Amino acid sequence: MKPIAALAAWLLVAAASPIRGAPGRDGEVKAVSVLPAPGRVEVVIDLRGAVDVQDFTLASPARLVLDLQGARLAAPAALYDGQNRGGIKNVRYAQFRPGVVRVVIDLDVLKDYQIEKRDGQVRVKIGADRTAFAAWSSLMVATLLPPPPPAPAPVAATAPLPSRGGQAARVAPARPSENPVSIDSYLAAHASEAEQSQAPRITVTWDRADIQEVVAGFAAFSGRTIVVNKGISGSLSAEIKNQPWDLAFSAVLESQGLTANLLEGGILQVIDKKDLARADSTVPVETRLVRVNYAKAVSLVPAVQSIVSKRGAVVADSTNNALVITEIQSRIRMVEDFVKGLDIRTPQVSIQAKIIFIDRTDVEDLGLKYDLGSTTQFFNKLIQRPDPRTAKPVDTNLDGVPDALVPQSNFTPDQVIVDLGGNSLSALGNASQEVVNPALDLIFSTAIGNFDLTTFLQALQRVDMADLQAEPTITTLDNRPAEILVGDRVPIRVIDASAASGTTNAIPRATVRFEQTGINLKVTPHVTATRQVLMEVHAENSSVKPASVDIGFTFQTQQADNQILVNDGETAVIGGLTVTSVTVTKTGIPFLVDLPIVGKLFGFSHQEEQRRDLLILVTPHIIDDLVTPNTGK
Repeated sequence: MKPIAALAAWLLVAAASPIRGAPGRDGEVKAVSVLPAPGRVEVVIDLRGAVDVQDFTLASPARLVLDLQGARLAAPAALYDGQNRGGIKNVRYAQFRPGVVRVVIDLDVLKDYQIEKRDGQVRVKIGADRTAFAAWSSLMVATLLPPPPPAPAPVAATAPLPSRGGQAARVAPARPSENPVSIDSYLAAHASEAEQSQAPRITVTWDRADIQEVVAGFAAFSGRTIVVNKGISGSLSAEIKNQPWDLAFSAVLESQGLTANLLEGGILQVIDKKDLARADSTVPVETRLVRVNYAKAVSLVPAVQSIVSKRGAVVADSTNNALVITEIQSRIRMVEDFVKGLDIRTPQVSIQAKIIFIDRTDVEDLGLKYDLGSTTQFFNKLIQRPDPRTAKPVDTNLDGVPDALVPQSNFTPDQVIVDLGGNSLSALGNASQEVVNPALDLIFSTAIGNFDLTTFLQALQRVDMADLQAEPTITTLDNRPAEILVGDRVPIRVIDASAASGTTNAIPRATVRFEQTGINLKVTPHVTATRQVLMEVHAENSSVKPASVDIGFTFQTQQADNQILVNDGETAVIGGLTVTSVTVTKTGIPFLVDLPIVGKLFGFSHQEEQRRDLLILVTPHIIDDLVTPNTGK
């Protein structure tokens, strides 16, 4: 019964695993690469032997699919790093069916492409606007050692288990564990990791299957070389449905009290955790100095401590910005590679902001006032009338004989002549109203019998506009805040009147405080794996003006605080504000000023409209490092 159960488990694993090309096929897919080229991006498929290529496109999402007929998959298992290279967002490849290798290219948008076959290569040429990116190849990924996921506490752990897709598999701690957990419990505890994992998924059932056969099934599915240590035996009965293979493999090992040890050349060794801990206790330790180029050595200590064994230690050397790592010889290289994986160059982001502030004021003034009076009765607030008491004889015809009496001065403003004898009239309309700095000042006078009627017309229309445009630009590292400030420091005097209380002839104490005004931009960018930029932005424009009261100054401030996610080179509006204020003032002769149409002839009107517009635009640009092929520079 046991061989039959093992055979059934093996067939289930084989059915769920990628199928190798059928024997006799001369085509072989060796590697898949994404390379930059002038004005385009190229996907290069390295081959051995002859194959036929069939291609088609799919929408929602945009994909380009290539079926390589008469080929089997020999390329190393590698997962695309998620970087957008000229519009290529992801590249996947697998043995679609016997004799057919399928390559799927995920695009941000469908574009024109060309397929060119050469000796040993198939090149897919796709037009692209941005070609300043580093090349990617499945061969490069296969030689790298990806870091393991961070542990919840600094405990000893075995080397990370690279999966078929290039991600680190979850492995059990390299120490004698407590009672082994069940597969279901392990998978339930790592449910969130399973949802985020991009490793190929497996569905399989075991019924009293030998652990050797189970490990062989995982080796066939992943394409990895997995060896089982001598003396390991046991049987397994379980069912796994649609789980990442690396997570399922870790669950199986954990349920059996086993762990995986990474050897040179990427070989995985399944070993009992007690034996591994016992072997580590006999291996001599080694100390290495690992220099850190881009990160701060002190900041890497917690992450590195989480993967070293109980006999290992990590110390930061701030003088040389290096880590002093002590670890057993079989694991020190893994820890060193892990440090190199953390010490990556942080991308830089250039952020250009544009702050537009427009302050517009429209003023319209119109007014009429009147003066009516005779030579004997008048109010002299508007028109200066001659004083007959100062009259003197004047020769008007230049014959040498005075022939007229001409007043030599006018009545002073404090003298008002009112004749109460009757049959006389004087009046003033809107006498105290005034248009400040009028653009039009018109006087019209007419005689009505013995009376003089004088009309004063004043009008003004004024437009004030202030247009402020600021374009600050900041370049900063990823996840590092940056600030740019252009403005003035305004001194504000503060008087403390309480300092003089309770004393004689004391002077209040005065202090000076400085307030910052001007253009201020604070940005903290974060570059996502999809080459988008998540920004925390604070944009501010402030100015100072004298206050109309005795408090000194008022500060006019426009600001915006926001978090926004935009694409590389995309402009986003993070703040738009329009404030309109309209003030209308009307004064005049009661009742008459309210008459329709003709009411404006008996009063003054003042209308002021103030409009403020604020617009803030932000454009981030990811600064790529240009990589020269074959030189690494």
